[in-house]
Amino acid sequence: MKRGGHMVDLALVDETPVWLEVNGSPAVTWMCTPDQLEQLAVGWLHGEGYINGLAELRSLRPCATDLGFWAEIDGDRVTGVEAENRRRVLASGCGAVSVFLADPAQAPRRAPGVEPPPVEALRALLKELFARGTRYRTTGGIHAAALTDGQALLQHAEDIGRHNAVDKVIGGALLAHQPIAAQGLLVTGRISAELAFKAARAGLAWIATPSVPSTLAATIAGRAGMTLVGRAVSGAPHVHHP
Repeated sequence: MKRGGHMVDLALVDETPVWLEVNGSPAVTWMCTPDQLEQLAVGWLHGEGYINGLAELRSLRPCATDLGFWAEIDGDRVTGVEAENRRRVLASGCGAVSVFLADPAQAPRRAPGVEPPPVEALRALLKELFARGTRYRTTGGIHAAALTDGQALLQHAEDIGRHNAVDKVIGGALLAHQPIAAQGLLVTGRISAELAFKAARAGLAWIATPSVPSTLAATIAGRAGMTLVGRAVSGAPHVHHP
C-alpha cells in the first residue's frame, strides 16, 4: 500500500516520538501514531489539568523541523499542576513516556451522570467504531477511541497507545468547540486507571469497551459518577455503576 509516495507495510504500525514543551520547559514525549497531533497535544494538556478549555491555551506552535509543539498557557495553571506533586510511575499501557498514576482521591467527585444507551445501540456504536478504524482493521495492532452522544460518533481517533487515542478525541472535541461533559467514550482496549482519570477530568458520563476495566479504574469512575461497561460486544455486558 502506498502512502505519501512510499510503500507502507500493513503488517507494521506507525510509531514515532513527538515532544511537547509547556512555557518553554519539556513536559512530555509521546510514543505515538503521527497523525492528529494537534488534537493529541490539546487533549493531553486538558487531561493533565493544564487547561480546562481551549480559551486557556494561549498558543500551540508546531516545530517546523521536528515533530513537536510549544504550548503557552497561564503560569498559574502550571504552578497548580506542579503543586499536585504527582507520583510518576510506569503506566499499565502505552501512552506518554512520562505518565502519572493519579490517586483516586484526586478524581473529581460528581453525582452519577447520563446512563449508556441500551445494549444493542451500544454495540452498533462500537461496530461503527471498528468500521471507521482503518488501521485497527488492517493491522490488528492499534487502538481506537470515539466520543459519542449515545447516537452517533462525534470524534474518532486511532493510535498505537490507547491513552493517546483518548487524548486525540478529547482534543478534537475541544478544537471543534463540541461539548464533552456528559458524553460517552468508546475504547477498543482495557479501561485503565489513567484512561478513567482522563475521562473523569473531562466530565464524561460513561465509558464502554469490548475489554474490561481495571479495579482502580472502577474506583476512579465510582467517585466521578461514571458508568463503565466491559465486555460490551459479545455476551452479557458487565455494567459497573458508580
